[in-house]
Amino acid sequence: MSKTGGTGSRSSPIVSISGLRGVVGDSLTPETVVRYANAFARFSKRRKIVVGRDGRYHGEMLSEILAGTLAANGCEVVDIGICPTPTVQLAAEHSDAAGGVAVTASHNPMEWNGLKFVNGDGVFLDAEENKELWKYAESKPEYASFNSTGMIEHNDFFLRDHVRRVLAIKSVDVEAIRRRHFKVVVDCVNAGGSVVVPALLNELGCSVIKMNCDGTGRFPRKPEPIPENLAAVMKRVRIEKADLGIVVDPDVDRLVLITEKGEPFSEEYTIAQAVKFIFAKTPVDGRIAVVNLSTTRAVEEIARTLNGKVHRSAVGEINVVKKMKKVKAVVGGEGSGGVILPEVHYGRDALVGIGITLQHLLEFGGTLSELKESLPQFEIVKMRIEIGKKNPDRVINAVRRSYSKFEMNTEDGLKIDAPDYWIHLRKSNTEPIIRVLAEASSRKEAESRASEVMKLVQKIVRSEKS
Repeated sequence: MSKTGGTGSRSSPIVSISGLRGVVGDSLTPETVVRYANAFARFSKRRKIVVGRDGRYHGEMLSEILAGTLAANGCEVVDIGICPTPTVQLAAEHSDAAGGVAVTASHNPMEWNGLKFVNGDGVFLDAEENKELWKYAESKPEYASFNSTGMIEHNDFFLRDHVRRVLAIKSVDVEAIRRRHFKVVVDCVNAGGSVVVPALLNELGCSVIKMNCDGTGRFPRKPEPIPENLAAVMKRVRIEKADLGIVVDPDVDRLVLITEKGEPFSEEYTIAQAVKFIFAKTPVDGRIAVVNLSTTRAVEEIARTLNGKVHRSAVGEINVVKKMKKVKAVVGGEGSGGVILPEVHYGRDALVGIGITLQHLLEFGGTLSELKESLPQFEIVKMRIEIGKKNPDRVINAVRRSYSKFEMNTEDGLKIDAPDYWIHLRKSNTEPIIRVLAEASSRKEAESRASEVMKLVQKIVRSEKS
């Protein structure tokens, strides 16, 4: 679900269930921030709002516009400064705030920024809540009178509280981890995790080698934490003979691990190893997890060996969270490296993932690469195909007819489940493309399955009328 907003000759920001984002000075302007700040003030009934930012160098300017506009609407504002988006979620949940706004564009390049909106329960707005917010964004603002404007408070309590809550996870033995003295290379891309991630690792007794942790918000590399962008940190792990490398994205909801060999652990396996660890600490009747439709099948294999159960949801954190609450899951997440632990809060959280990972590695007793090898082995490939002006729903429906003999899920695009592989097709809400993901026991097989369906899509696109 997405829409565009804004007027004039500039391009419009991307507005979706995940919030809004755009290029600063072009598709994301002060006027846009004011408009959506006004909308969120009305949505939250002009109560207290938490504001935080991911550290991008233009984030301070946008955050001040946001906070000032909220205050002009009569909201009390708690500005927690540079922090992870999960910290904003925690602050909204564990305070008397009616919600929160994170100034972030997640893993988008440095020129991008945006706003992510959180309700009073500390979770992102769902489809219905977003509809209400968008409605307010199209209406005329209603500012408070001079004697009814809100105050802006600057407070770093919630950043410290976030670390405290991770250290208090029941299955994490802080003293035992401290005795192990893990040597860790950490790369925070000079953004939202620059202070808090090393602080957490120091609390856990780690020897911390910092890379890109100056907090300036000026990215030294492409910020998306995928292997092709992480050559420097992988090399540094080898040089330092570290136990592992830890990489987070700018707003610190994604956790990427590097093995002691300087090789990617794989974002897909961040959640897989977390499920294995949490299930082992949970009574059998409570071993329930939720992951999205594009997450590795390794999670199901792990659950099967531990007599647990896995539910699938549509892609997107709010979709995972809603299903987790429905089925009372003890852990959840997505294949992009996010771990959700309800014991702490209902949000993807790299800090939570770090605590779980270090405890798991400690109890496993071997290296991180050996831990990876102990998990069920699958390979995922991710592709995309241009469809121009063709109707993506018609294209995907035509693919569905061609794979009718297989088990299917149409909750989010089309998920084709075969005994030895799966394929997931999803349309984009912002580009004329269809995303194609495929997983099998080998990369060659996954690539073959993805190529097979890509050729089918191309054939359908050529034959379908616009």
